[in-house]
Amino acid sequence: MPLQPDKILISKLELSTRIGATEKERSKPQRMVASIVLEPSVGFGELRDRLARTVDYDAVAQAVKAHAADGERTLIETLVEEIASLLLRRFALNAVEVELRKFFLPDAEFTGVRIRRER
Repeated sequence: MPLQPDKILISKLELSTRIGATEKERSKPQRMVASIVLEPSVGFGELRDRLARTVDYDAVAQAVKAHAADGERTLIETLVEEIASLLLRRFALNAVEVELRKFFLPDAEFTGVRIRRER
């Protein structure tokens, strides 16, 4: 049985972004939450306790927050694709999973999307 890849988790990262189907909805930043699973190119057993050999999850979080804050989008599906592409381009990852939650519908805890993309 093949081993599962090592993973770094970022859970419920708070984002602020202009997103929505209507101009009114996009007129002010909204709170969203991202949960991210990173599959680094280098396994944990090879890190030798060196930050430079792993994926810096603080740098990932800052990149995601900055990207979400920049511009506006109609669809959360667009933002989740952009985030996954950004992370695969900028960090040494084999794969990434991104889940975005939006708190817009009054009768639902959240709406959301989830994707997995590989290098």
